[in-house]
Amino acid sequence: MNKRSVAEDSRRKVNAVSTALLNQGRETWGRKLKNKFACEIFIVILRYIMGATKSEEFSVKDNRVSKYAKALAHPARVAILRILATKDTCQCGDIVEELPLSQSTVSQHLKELKEAGLIKGEIDGTKVCYCIDEKEWKAAQVWINQLFDSYKGCNECC
Repeated sequence: MNKRSVAEDSRRKVNAVSTALLNQGRETWGRKLKNKFACEIFIVILRYIMGATKSEEFSVKDNRVSKYAKALAHPARVAILRILATKDTCQCGDIVEELPLSQSTVSQHLKELKEAGLIKGEIDGTKVCYCIDEKEWKAAQVWINQLFDSYKGCNECC
């Protein structure tokens, strides 16, 4: 059995289980799983597995571009990247002062950007200082530019 058919088989099984779970309702499965919390955890795990198996079916290139696109998919994260891109030093707490968002919201956006690899953070006392990760920043630029450069143009498109 090749890698693709294993992924398809896994996805089919997970889809069947998750469909059954959703069709029978959370209360029924909550009793089967002993409590509602266990049922909710089970649903989260199923959704994670379904997403993970689907992403395996796409190329490494497509997954990299989607990772960067996800990081850029919120205006607050774009604003944070603009702030960091214009500074020549790491920023420690100054980001919050430049945005109309709470500290916790900014922290969540910084976490997403860090997970995508676009920024890096270092602990400095009680603060975390952030800056652009130059290597990943340039890689993101290349991957995204390749996507846009692949468009051939169409004279008779809709």
